[in-house]
Amino acid sequence: MAEQPGAPHRTTGSTLLHPLSTLLGIPLDQINFVACQLFALLAAFWFRIYLSPSHASSAVRHAFATLFGIYFAVFCFGWYSIHLFVLVMMNYGIMNMASIPNIHRYSFVVAMGYLTLCHISRIYIFHYGILTTDFSGPLMIITQKITTLACQLHDGIGRQAEELTAEQNRLAVKSRPSLLEYLSYLLNFMSIIAGPCSNYKDYIAFIEGRHVHMKLLEVNWKQKGYDRLPDPSPTGAVMYKLFITLVSLILFLTLTKNFPMVYIIDNEFLDKTPFLSRLGYLYVVTQAAKPKYYFAWTLADAVNNAAGYGFSGVDERGTFRWDLLSNLNIWNIETATSFKMYIENWNIQTAAWLKRVCYDRAPWYPTALTFILSALWHGIYPGYYFTFLTGILITLAARAIRNNCRHYFLSSVPLKIAYDIVTWVVTQLAVCYTVAPFVMLAVEPTIKFYKSVYFHMHILSILVLLLLPIRPQTHSLRRAQNQAMMNSVKSKDK
Repeated sequence: MAEQPGAPHRTTGSTLLHPLSTLLGIPLDQINFVACQLFALLAAFWFRIYLSPSHASSAVRHAFATLFGIYFAVFCFGWYSIHLFVLVMMNYGIMNMASIPNIHRYSFVVAMGYLTLCHISRIYIFHYGILTTDFSGPLMIITQKITTLACQLHDGIGRQAEELTAEQNRLAVKSRPSLLEYLSYLLNFMSIIAGPCSNYKDYIAFIEGRHVHMKLLEVNWKQKGYDRLPDPSPTGAVMYKLFITLVSLILFLTLTKNFPMVYIIDNEFLDKTPFLSRLGYLYVVTQAAKPKYYFAWTLADAVNNAAGYGFSGVDERGTFRWDLLSNLNIWNIETATSFKMYIENWNIQTAAWLKRVCYDRAPWYPTALTFILSALWHGIYPGYYFTFLTGILITLAARAIRNNCRHYFLSSVPLKIAYDIVTWVVTQLAVCYTVAPFVMLAVEPTIKFYKSVYFHMHILSILVLLLLPIRPQTHSLRRAQNQAMMNSVKSKDK
C-alpha cells in the first residue's frame, strides 16, 4: 500500500517532538513511543533510589507510578487514551459489584468485548497500520491485567485450595484491591506503554518492598557463606538489556527497512525465483521483521528492572536473575527445534496470560481455544486469523511427530544432532510460513503468499495428522488426575 502524504509524522498524541521526527525521518508516533520509554527508564532509576520502600510509603509509590503512567499515555496517544481509562473504571466497578463466582467471566467479557470494539474502530481510523504504535497496544496489556486479576481473585476467594493448581494457589488474590492499588497495577508508568503483563501479587510485593526479599528467602544463604541476605542490584541486567535494545534498534533501522515482507509476493520476484529460494528469502524477511519486537520488549523489561521490579531468584550457578518479566529469550527463539519451544520463548508474558486465563481453565479443546483467544486479543485483521488457525494445525502436527518419532533419534549422539538440525530448519520455516499473514494483515496478500508456496505446510500438517496416531494430551490427563484427586479428598471428608 502506498504511504499517505504526511503519514511519517502522523500521531494521535503530542506533537512536541515533531521537529525531531522531521530531522530523523522517523514517524512521530514511533518517536513519542521511544521518548516515553527512555523517560520511563530514567524515572524508574529515580523511583528505585529515591522512592524505595525504605524512603516512601506504599501509597506514595502507587500514586507516583499511576500519575506518571497516565501522563505517558496521554502524551503518546492524546484523547484516544480515554479508552484505557474507561476500560479500567468499568472493570473496577465489575470487580467490586460482581459476585465472586462470576467475577472472572464478567471481567473477561467486558474487557475482551471493549478491546474488540476498539480493534474494529481502529481499522476505520488507522486503516492497515498507518500508525505502528497506537492506543490499542496499551489497551491489550490492560486487558491482560484485568482478566489476570479477575481470575486470580476468583481463585483466591471463590474456589477451594484443593481445586487449584500449585501456580494458581501461589498467585491467588485473597481480597479485592483498593482503587489506588488497582489503578497502579493497571496504569503504572513502567508497563503502560509496552507492558508486559505481570501478576497482581508480584506487583504489590514490589511496591511494598517484599518482591526481592521473598525470592531471596528461597535460598539457604548461610550454606553459601553469607551472614545476611544479599542485596541484588538490577544495574547489570539493565545495562545488558539496553545493549540488546541498541543492537535491535540498529538492525531495525537497517535490516528491517531493506527487507520488507511484501517483497515475497511481488510478481517479478515470484516469476523469477525458484521455490527453495523463495523459502530462503521468507526466512530472511521474517528475521528482518523481528528487531522491532526485540527492541520494544527488551526496553520495556529494562524499564521494569531499573525500578527494581522483575527479580526472579537465583540460578544454579548463584547468579541473580532479573527475568521475571522478560518477554522473550532471543537465544532460544533463534535455536528452537520445535514449534512449541519457539512459542514458549516468544512474547512469554502473553503466552503465560493465555495459559492462566484460557488453557488451564478451558473445559475442552484447550489448544484451539487458546489460539482463537490469542487471535481475538491481537485484533480483527484477517491475517491474524490465518496465522493462528495455521498455528493450531502446525502445533498439533508437530506434537504428533515429536511424540511418535523423537525417541528413535535419541539412541546416539550423531542421530540426535541430525534430528536437531532437521527440526531446527523445519521449525524456523514453519514459523516463517505461519507468521507471514500476521505481518501482511489482509486476505489478498495472504492468499497470494500461500499460493506461491503451494500451501505446503498446511498439506504436510494435515497428512501428518491423518497418518500418525494422536496420543492423549497431557492437559486432558492432568485434568483427569486433578478430578480424581478432588474426588479422593471429598470421599475422605465424608
